[in-house]
Amino acid sequence: MLRIDSVDGASIVVYELAGEASLPPLLISHATGFHAHCYRPVARALGERFHVWALDHRGHGASTVPAEWSVDWKRFGVDTRLVAERIAPDGGLVGVGHSMGGATLLMAAHADPDRFDHLVLFEPISFPGNDYDPDPEEELPIAQGARRRRRRFPTRAAAIENYASKPPLALMTPEVLTDYVEYGFADTVDEHGDPAIELRCTPEFEAAVFMTGGANGVWELLPEIDTPCTIVSGVVSDTEPSRVSEAIAHELPDARYVRFDDQTHFGPFSHPNELAALV
Repeated sequence: MLRIDSVDGASIVVYELAGEASLPPLLISHATGFHAHCYRPVARALGERFHVWALDHRGHGASTVPAEWSVDWKRFGVDTRLVAERIAPDGGLVGVGHSMGGATLLMAAHADPDRFDHLVLFEPISFPGNDYDPDPEEELPIAQGARRRRRRFPTRAAAIENYASKPPLALMTPEVLTDYVEYGFADTVDEHGDPAIELRCTPEFEAAVFMTGGANGVWELLPEIDTPCTIVSGVVSDTEPSRVSEAIAHELPDARYVRFDDQTHFGPFSHPNELAALV
């Protein structure tokens, strides 16, 4: 495990998930509200070909976020770039990103193009114009859902049982769901002083990340990113980031588009081996 000091006082944790140090480096960048360990099945499937790393973005998992920090996606991109520098000082890095994590890798590749050999991005967050810009007086439905998220459970077993019966987390494989809970919650006590667990990525922080995603500026960077990219989506839906995935591939100078019609935006969690095979 590495801990990297970033801008604004954030501290970013990076994990070695699979593979030997002699293998080409690969960095996994996770989706909003999740963390590095949700991608262990993907990493394991890649471990014979790559030295696989994954980071916890600021405010997620074990990484810290500065007090009173106003969410700015550009800082996620800076964090990702600094992690890439540390784990691939000589370049040759493959990036695998999911949702927000795809956007952060695009920002990092734009800022440091010689660092990356290829990006494989599952429904990266990048929207043209005001396609996704929310009314500042009205929360997006996805942000409303995040804010209402239950933050505390008595045990990890109780959390797993709860999520396994409800979409969208019910789409996760049992291993991914277990890792999401194991590493996404911290031990605490409830209002009665009894043992409990609590979300590391708070509902308020997750909602703020969703609300600011449309203004991340990645769309404007796409024509200037020369890194070869594979843009991946699940079934195309007007209510999901998949609706712009093919357009993202078109805007990039060197990209192809792959669609898995049997998957949703949770594809890396429900079909980890298929994503690893594509990589």
